[in-house]
Amino acid sequence: MDNQLTGAEIVFKALSEHGVEYIFGYPGGAVLPLYDQISKQKKIKHILVRHEQGAGHAAEGYARSSGKTGIALVTSGPGATNMVTALTDAYMDSIPLVCISGQVPTHLIGTDAFQECDTTGITRPCTKHNWLVKDINQLAETMHKAFHVANSGRPGPVLVDIPKDVQFQKGKYKSSKEVVVETYKPKVKAELTNIEKAVEMIVKSKKPIIYSGGGVINAGMRASDALTEFTRVTNFPITSTLQGLGAFPGSDPQFLGMLGMHGTYEANNAMHECDLMINIGARFDDRITGRVDAFSPNSKKIHIDIDPSSINKIVKVDVAIVGDCLSVLSDMLTTLKNKHSDFCNSNKENISGWWKQINKWREKKSLSYKQDEKLIMPQYAVERLYEITKNQDAYITTEVGQHQMWAAQFYKFDKPNRWMTSGGLGTMGYGLPAAIGTQVANPGKLVVDIAGEASILMNIQEMSTAVQYKLPVKIFILNNQWMGMVRQWQELLHEKNYSESYTEALPDFVKLAEAYGAVGIRATNPKELDDKIKEMVNIDRPVIFDCLVKKDENCFPMIPSGKAHNEMILGPEDEEGITEEGKVLV
Repeated sequence: MDNQLTGAEIVFKALSEHGVEYIFGYPGGAVLPLYDQISKQKKIKHILVRHEQGAGHAAEGYARSSGKTGIALVTSGPGATNMVTALTDAYMDSIPLVCISGQVPTHLIGTDAFQECDTTGITRPCTKHNWLVKDINQLAETMHKAFHVANSGRPGPVLVDIPKDVQFQKGKYKSSKEVVVETYKPKVKAELTNIEKAVEMIVKSKKPIIYSGGGVINAGMRASDALTEFTRVTNFPITSTLQGLGAFPGSDPQFLGMLGMHGTYEANNAMHECDLMINIGARFDDRITGRVDAFSPNSKKIHIDIDPSSINKIVKVDVAIVGDCLSVLSDMLTTLKNKHSDFCNSNKENISGWWKQINKWREKKSLSYKQDEKLIMPQYAVERLYEITKNQDAYITTEVGQHQMWAAQFYKFDKPNRWMTSGGLGTMGYGLPAAIGTQVANPGKLVVDIAGEASILMNIQEMSTAVQYKLPVKIFILNNQWMGMVRQWQELLHEKNYSESYTEALPDFVKLAEAYGAVGIRATNPKELDDKIKEMVNIDRPVIFDCLVKKDENCFPMIPSGKAHNEMILGPEDEEGITEEGKVLV
């Protein structure tokens, strides 16, 4: 029986087999055998967070920035329930994450024991799959299946719930090579007939647009390269969702900027007026479509996605292509080159009128804003941060709110996996723990969390984690002393009833940084901004940068709720465009 291992040993052997280097976790009674094992091995390092939600977001940041699987370890009961927000966030944004949760001993399950909850029941709606492992001989196989499900097809979070007695029990280890997963085999290779249909539509199009999403980034670096090649070969304009930023170089002239509620004038109008839309790895989210009945009304639509449930879910399409983005794009390029070898040259003339129209829309300069000599404009703050850091291969995370949109608008990403933000769930408090996970995955790189003063306070305790592990993350707070996006919606949609959106008791962020053992910096006027950003960047320690910005600045452009893409608000002078019907849709 020498080949028998404890449940805790089996878990760590499985993690090692899958190349895990870091775990983000928080100990508790139901996982102490696993924590014993952490101290007995050297391969896998543990990062102690200050809240389980922080563990989940840190694992997300690690996964997003590295392309690896994020691992979180939490105890039973409140440890598991504190993970629900992060699991849901990862589920909505398709992030591969394996959460290991402890559970009360098997004989106590269902007795309302101390720190017991129905973890698999609670997390079923917010994971791709979950398991409660009551049999030690199923543990290794379950761990391997967890990694397979998290990373196959459309990525996402999974959870393995392990009772405490199973962690002590001994059983035989089974390697991943001995495990056959027959029940979950997503389709990677698309039907050639559908690819050929799509190519014929591409060749005939006069007003095309490529609409890329986070699915391209999830498909790996080579998928982003394939997207770039496809865009170059076709000479098509390209726009992106919030999660797709960086899959195509943001500074490239073919890129129209982000589309959707706070997208650019040219991207939204091109989407509205196009005759062909090629959706690659995006899911037609409501922040993108606005009014579905008025969304790109005259276009033929091609939708490429590895998840068949995303296709025809919100917007009906003409050609559905189920498959991996890299595989599909490679096949489309091959078909284009083989069947239409002269397309690359002929198409420039074919769509020249379309590019003229797009350039007219660009003349609107929809991201312009009025500079202020005394006050720091939030847009200006992000612009200066970008200009100072753009050559440093920086990794940017955000919280959620106005600052998130300004970051998406004014920070240009030329590479994938450099932009980590909460899209589908819109989780305040995401940015700091995500920055910690990103920094762990990318030591020596510049990692900046562009934050809001309200959002950062939701998980500010993770500063302690950053300090403990000497992770030099930079928190760049656009401090307008309001819950900015809430205030903006209250102004535009609720007759300026600023109910509970003003933060009257904000901490002194400089002193708060110092209290944690970090560095605090404050900027109050535009003239000192550059020097202080450079100071922040050059400090090899965690920094909180309190950037005091104009308090009542709104985020424009904006598609008002209930309006179509071509009915954008470009500034305060257009604010009367909000309808009563639209108020319910924010």
